[in-house]
Amino acid sequence: MEKCINTYFFKNNEIINSGKFSPEMVEAGISLYEVIRVIDGIPLFIEEHLQRLKASASLINKKLWLNPSEIEKLMKELVNINQVREGNIKIVFNYYKEDNNFLAYFIPHSYPSDEDYKNGVNTILFHAERNNPNAKVVNSSLRDSVNKKLKECNAYEAILVDENGYITEGSRSNIFMVKNHVVYTAPLKAVLPGITRKAIIDICAENHLAFEEKSIHYNELGKMDGLFITGTSPKVLPIRSVEDNSYPTTQQEMDIIRHCYDEMIADYIESK
Repeated sequence: MEKCINTYFFKNNEIINSGKFSPEMVEAGISLYEVIRVIDGIPLFIEEHLQRLKASASLINKKLWLNPSEIEKLMKELVNINQVREGNIKIVFNYYKEDNNFLAYFIPHSYPSDEDYKNGVNTILFHAERNNPNAKVVNSSLRDSVNKKLKECNAYEAILVDENGYITEGSRSNIFMVKNHVVYTAPLKAVLPGITRKAIIDICAENHLAFEEKSIHYNELGKMDGLFITGTSPKVLPIRSVEDNSYPTTQQEMDIIRHCYDEMIADYIESK
């Protein structure tokens, strides 16, 4: 169920007490969304998130009635009125019958611990795929099914597998794999174009790391040297296991990527 935390949220241009938030505001109709991490009071990579939001709207033939500068202004005001330095903001364009609404609110977050970054996390396989992977659209049914399975297996993330057995993405992240010093991830057409995903690809190019977009069958997981998760909350997070397959959590390529991504975040925050 959709949750809103902290004291206030925005519905259109109105500041509302969070006690009046209802999950139906998001779960009824069609909802386009982005989740943006706030660090030191700064919404991280907000420009890229808003570009992706616009692209998602175009893919499902919807229009956004707020421009990027208006959305950014509301997000900064949301951070200020809630006096939050760190957290995750969800922004939503909801289309329900003739009633369209913009929402911006803080959601519960869980960031990996130092131990997770050192030792990696456990993951599972989940055979499912999103109907339109390039568009970020709320899919409550898939989310609830995955969350139930994650809880049952005490796993951090579920790696989605399509009907042909190929790995696409995580349920709330992108997945990268390393084999023989080559970094792999699923082709863009099969996944959400993650903001962190693009940053990782750029980092590989800048550091002359061999990289390839390639469809990898889940039966090949046992042949991989390492795997890692990327996303808004986890940043760059090693995977310790995928069900029965275990991996070392220190890889030369992974370490370079994680260090460079942390530097990218620090530079962005400093620029603001």
